[in-house]
Amino acid sequence: MEANTNTEAVTRLTLTVFRLNGALLHWGDQLVEPVGLTSARWQMLGAIALAGTPLTAPQVGEAMGVSRQGAQKQLNLLLEQGMVESHPNPAHRRSPLYVLTPHGFETYQQAIELWTTQAAELAQLFSTVQIRETTSTLESILHHVQTTSHRSEIES
Repeated sequence: MEANTNTEAVTRLTLTVFRLNGALLHWGDQLVEPVGLTSARWQMLGAIALAGTPLTAPQVGEAMGVSRQGAQKQLNLLLEQGMVESHPNPAHRRSPLYVLTPHGFETYQQAIELWTTQAAELAQLFSTVQIRETTSTLESILHHVQTTSHRSEIES
């Protein structure tokens, strides 16, 4: 009986995460729209900013949990907006390195200011213990899913 209850609980958690992901993307789009971003572009800027070093499109995608193609699409749009620039990659001729431009850095900082206000409001709804336990659980699920997915790719 316990296994069935846990299976149902994990299913409910997974469905909630799917719904939360969609809601967060929509909410994020609205949050950063005033600074000329979408959630997807904000993610790309964030991956580069947080890395502190130039990244390739696959590295940006991996950092933010999106495909290389998805990252590349958003990076191309950010290039057009003048928020990132590409540099030759000595390690891989066909995979340039992306860096934030001053405009991209400034826009990212504006988005972070908007986010910080919202994060502070959300933080008031939960205890630090709740937030940490939830984060730990989600990170454990993420690690398991990534490990299982990677194992399946190797076996294919």
